This record gives sequence, structure tokens and C-alpha cells, in this order.
Amino acid sequence: MKQLASGSVDSCLMVWHMKPQSRAYRFAGHKDAVTCVNFSPSGHLLASGSRDKTVRIWVPNVKGESTVFRAHTATVRSVHFCSDGQSLVTASDDKTVKVWSTHRQKFLFSLSQHINWVRCARFSPDGRLIVSASDDKTVKLWDKTSRECVHSYCEHGSFVSCVDFHPSGTCVAAGGTDSTVKVWDVRTHRLLQHYQLHSAAVTALSFHPSGNHLVTASSDSTLKILDLLEGRLLYTLHGHQGPATSVAFSRTGEYFASGGSDEQVMVWKSNFDTVDSGELTKVQRPPAMLAGSSGNRPETAFPVPPSRGRSQELGQSQPQEPTSMPQTLTSTLEHIVGQLDVLTQTVSILEQRLTLTEDKLKQCLENQQLIMQRTTP
Repeated sequence: MKQLASGSVDSCLMVWHMKPQSRAYRFAGHKDAVTCVNFSPSGHLLASGSRDKTVRIWVPNVKGESTVFRAHTATVRSVHFCSDGQSLVTASDDKTVKVWSTHRQKFLFSLSQHINWVRCARFSPDGRLIVSASDDKTVKLWDKTSRECVHSYCEHGSFVSCVDFHPSGTCVAAGGTDSTVKVWDVRTHRLLQHYQLHSAAVTALSFHPSGNHLVTASSDSTLKILDLLEGRLLYTLHGHQGPATSVAFSRTGEYFASGGSDEQVMVWKSNFDTVDSGELTKVQRPPAMLAGSSGNRPETAFPVPPSRGRSQELGQSQPQEPTSMPQTLTSTLEHIVGQLDVLTQTVSILEQRLTLTEDKLKQCLENQQLIMQRTTP
């Protein structure tokens, strides 16, 4: 990961260079809060959306030059480049999804069937489909060429705040204010997986480039890593001292970054499934619908569909019998995970108390200096 971009209610963008002792760039231009950012596939362009109703395309260098796109009539909530870098899709509180040409720098067309604010829109990996999430409680799948709505997913019980395509292009995942994450197959339109793990709204999500894991951010201040092949929660991450509002994996999946209302941007090391860019097409396996009855798992069995490269070879081989662990080992591992979760929270609280103690100590020293200055003749 070479660069990281973030936007804030301070109306500015920050581009952070991840090499040691490298400087960060601060870009000003928007007239109101920056709600979303996205790098082009090449990394040579950076898109941002704002409450000022505009979209900007930046060249992320020292000059920080930008081009303004105007067509939305309300806050822009989402920006996303197509995989070829030629198109940009945006979502807005004006209830529309809009597609733009990045090189001709012009508005192309609108998708207008949502009946409430549109929170998020994403291109499929091949650029042929667009998925959007809205406060009208639906996730809509669009054909970019015909500009028609292919399907509406209506299983969410409340506002849908985020959505993304699986790297294979065969599935989409969405999260919402009902605290759930759902995964659908875009070919059969069946619900594959359903997770209810957060205690507040799911604000953002991102697939690992391998397609095996999903990271979610929530207003409950936590991030969660899901194992999509097994349909279970892997990790709960504590770090933000308020709602976590954004999360995204790096292109190789070695890192992921999160932002929150605590004004912090955090970079995390994945420690699983690191993928070389040349290997991405070989390991993207869509999530399976697994058997199970808990809130973490889907309710019926469904085979893993084959994709390209190695996944296709696996898909053509004979199905393997599921492996199982002894109940005592499973219980022990669950207990260890629970204890680690408690330890993480404890460390976070101790860090917070240490900061408060340092602040109080500093204030005491300053007061002592003032008293000594007054008493010195």
C-alpha cells in the first residue's frame, strides 16, 4: 500500500504516503464535508464526493489540481471508479445514481428508480453491472448498457448504507442500519449468507481481494472480519472511540484502513490471505451458502459455484466432505477468542486512561510552573 486517502467534515482530503518519513498532502476545494473518496485503478486519479453536491477528480500530487463535476442536486454519498478507469459512478441524497466519463469529464446518464436517498453505488469488477444501496431499504442491481434495473433485493428491514461486489463479480454484500450484513448471488438472486453480529448500524464493508473474507465497520465502534467460506465471525477489532464510518482493503489485501467519527484514520495489517496482484484472478472464490441455524450462518446448503483459474479447478473436482472439529476443541477456541476480545477492550481502556493521566500530569506541571513564577521575587 503506497497511498491512503481520507475525507472529513473539515471539507478537506488527505493523501497519506505510507513510506516512513513521507509527507501527507492536504487538498482543499470542497465547500462542505467530504463524504467519500476513491482512487482510480492506476492510482493516478482520486475522486471525492461532498455535501456541497459536487464530485471532484483530483491529481494526487503536490499541486492538488481538481476538476469539478456538477449534476447532483443534494449531498454526494459515494464515488467509485470502474475497473478500466474510464467511468465513475456516484450516489446521492437526490435519490439518483449517476455515471460519468472520467477522461471526457462529462456526465453520461442517471439511474433513477430509488425512492429515497442513495447511500452507496459500486461497479462490478467487469464494469457491466452497477449495484446501489438506499434508504428505501433496497439494494438494486443495474445493467450499465441498457440502464435498466435488473433486480431489487428487499430483505433488509431498514436503511441500507453500504454495498460492494465480491471480487469474482458473482455476489454482492450489503449492510444497513438493521445491524445486518447480507450476501446475495447476482445470477440466481438468492440470499447466500446473513450475519447479525454488530450491535448498531453497519456503515461500511469491503471484500478482501481473495474473496474469502469481508471486513465491516459499524456505529458500535468495532470492525469485524468475516470468513465467507465458513460463514463465521473471525475477529472483532476495537480501536475507534466512536462510530467507525469507513473501511477498505488495500489492493493486495495485506492492509486495510478504517476511519471514524473520533477523527482517527487507522491502518491495520491483515495477517491473512495476502495476494499478489498477478494472482488475484486465480483465487477469487464466491462465498458458499453454508448449512447452519445460528444468526451468523445461512439456513440452507448451497454449493460453491466455480469461477476462474484455481477456483474453477476446485469447482470441477469431486465435492469434499466437510471437516469437523471435536466439540471440546471448538468450545476451547471460542473461549480463547472471547478472552482475546476482552483483552483487546481492556488494552483500549488502559490506553485511554493513560492518555487522560498524561494530560492531567501535564496540566499539573503547567500549574506548578505558574505558581513558581508568581512566588519568585
